[in-house]
Amino acid sequence: MIDPRAIIHPEAKLAADVSVGPFSIIGPQVEIGEGSRVGAHVIVEGRTRIGRNNNIYHHATLGGPPQDKKYGGEDTALEIGNGNTIREYVTINTGTVQDVGVTRLGDDNWIMAYVHIAHDCQICSHTILANLVQLGGHVEIDDWAILGGGTLVHQFVHIGAHSFLGMQTAVGSDVPPYVKISGSPPRPFGLNGEGLRRRGFTPESIETLKRAYRVLYRSGLGLEDATRELAALAGSHAEVRVMAEFLARATRGIVR
Repeated sequence: MIDPRAIIHPEAKLAADVSVGPFSIIGPQVEIGEGSRVGAHVIVEGRTRIGRNNNIYHHATLGGPPQDKKYGGEDTALEIGNGNTIREYVTINTGTVQDVGVTRLGDDNWIMAYVHIAHDCQICSHTILANLVQLGGHVEIDDWAILGGGTLVHQFVHIGAHSFLGMQTAVGSDVPPYVKISGSPPRPFGLNGEGLRRRGFTPESIETLKRAYRVLYRSGLGLEDATRELAALAGSHAEVRVMAEFLARATRGIVR
């Protein structure tokens, strides 16, 4: 399963059925779980732990040091879960001691070509990052979010669950859950209704979220008043509670 032209450090820990293509380099602190495939010319370095059944395509670079001038060689890490597809020329850096020290990618994510995931990003599960998505440091992306090709995300931005960002969107503020945004500067374009239907949200839940969207974007209320109204609505609707809790912790303002 290991091409003889690959360079695998003897201290690296690879499950017995991991495959590694020609000219790939695997460093000493790397762990790769069962069923994972590493293509040709891939570099996996640093303190990097990769789970099961990941498919890493050629020329990806995982676990490289942060692109942060404050980084002084500290022992930071990259953790990748299970079932991810990581396409060509993707770069994912380790964390920094100024944050949690770990960059994380959850499970079942689809990371397309030329994506950059910077230091300390926390990517949950079932996301899609299309070609050329670029994430600054400390970005958080919740479950099921979709980022269109060429999307740029400023450092420390939080992208909510089930949101949809159109191609070439430049984001400098937090994006609430369930919302579609697009443009530069970005603007909201309604609820991500089609995505919610595909994921099994009931018509009643979608109608409730449409009501929440109108409160946030169409009521004319200021953000503080809209947040209070959503918090009241959240008492009987779990989906709205996700949005209300997101707004309560937003630190960069929201796309509005």
